[in-house]
Parts: sequence; structure tokens; C-alpha cells
Amino acid sequence: MINSEERRRNLEELENAIGYSFKNTDILNTALTHTSYAHERRPRKQHNERLEFMGDSVLNMVISEYLYLNYPDLSEGRLTKARAVIVSEASLADAARCIDMGRFILLGKGEENSGGRKRDSILADVFESIIAAIYLDGGLDHARDFIIKYLGKCVSEVMQGRGLKDYKTDLQEILQQNSHDQIEYRIVKDSGPDHNKTFFAQVFHGNCLLGEGTGRSKKEAEQHAARNALNNMQK
Repeated sequence: MINSEERRRNLEELENAIGYSFKNTDILNTALTHTSYAHERRPRKQHNERLEFMGDSVLNMVISEYLYLNYPDLSEGRLTKARAVIVSEASLADAARCIDMGRFILLGKGEENSGGRKRDSILADVFESIIAAIYLDGGLDHARDFIIKYLGKCVSEVMQGRGLKDYKTDLQEILQQNSHDQIEYRIVKDSGPDHNKTFFAQVFHGNCLLGEGTGRSKKEAEQHAARNALNNMQK
């Protein structure tokens, strides 16, 4: 239940930004409610994990359909690889940033103070939750329009050979120019239900921690750790 006029104005601003007006704005508010916020409230509020679960399924179906219809010459293997990049945590987080979605998320104090509003994993989850909210409120066509509007550019880049960057290889090539110390990736923890886990990876060179990252799979988490390491080295 939306209990403040300020929050209603915020949701209207987001509706204007994404180009979809909800019949039921409560579902939009739920899509933007992180578990950390819900757990701090009494009585406990609804949060977006269930919507995220549904949004993930709708997203994969829409992108699969789009690739299948628009790229008839691609093999099953290339379709699968392209879809994995398009629906990756990094791609969804970038799409969420285009909408400035982080500004509208309800976060608990801990997540707020630790920079959760800018974190890829949280932004990607909220993007999927918004997909589900649109799907439930307005149907598949509106959800499809939203997905293609914000991921269409990513699709084009991936199909042109961009967006498939291998950060682990780039990091290895740079480090091995000056050192033969071992590069090691460690999955330090995971969180979430079995169907939708988030993995946390760290990359070490010798005994030095170079970068950290999260992802929906161990490989994706390692790629994000390598990307973080490259960014840290540039700084």
C-alpha cells in the first residue's frame, strides 16, 4: 500500500520515464521494494523477490523470441550465447541506469549506506521485477515493448560482435606481461534461493586482491570481478 503523496509522485515520475501507466500502482511499488527495506518494517512489507522470479522468465522468453524471429540464420549455440549476454546482470543494470531506476528503489538502511542504490545486482533484480509488474498489470505486449525499448541497443551491439567482451582474458594478458604469478578466482559466497542465486567472486594475483564482482552464475561473477580489477588498475 502506497502511504505517502511524495511516493505517489515518485512512481508517477517513473511511469513517465518508462512510458507505461500502471492500473495498479501498488504492484509497481512492490517491484521497487528491496528485501532489506521490507524486513525493517512492521508489519513486514511485500518485497520484489517473487516479481523478480517471474520477470526473469518473461525476459528470457521475450529475448529468445526476438532473437529467433530477427536472426533466422543464427545457430542454437550462437542464439544461446547472445541471449546470455543480453540478459546478464551487467546488461540489465546498465538498462536500469538509463532510467535512473536506482533513485526509486526502497532500500533498508544497511543497503542504503553501503551503496546498494548503485549496485549491479540490485539494479538488475529491480529491472526484472518491473518487467513482471508490467506483465501482470498490462500483459505480454506491454512487457515486450518495455524489454525491447531498453535492451534493443544491447541486442544490436551483441549481434554486431560487441558486448561479448572477455574481461578475464584481458586481465590475464595485461598481468602476464610483467609477472608470472598465478591469477586465482574465488567464489567467496552465494545468496538467494536455489532457482535464483547470486554469486560473489574475488580475483587475486599472487596474494593481492585485485577486484570483486557478483553474477547470476559463477562464470559471470568472475567476469565482473575481472572487470572490476581492470577498472581498479586504470585508476
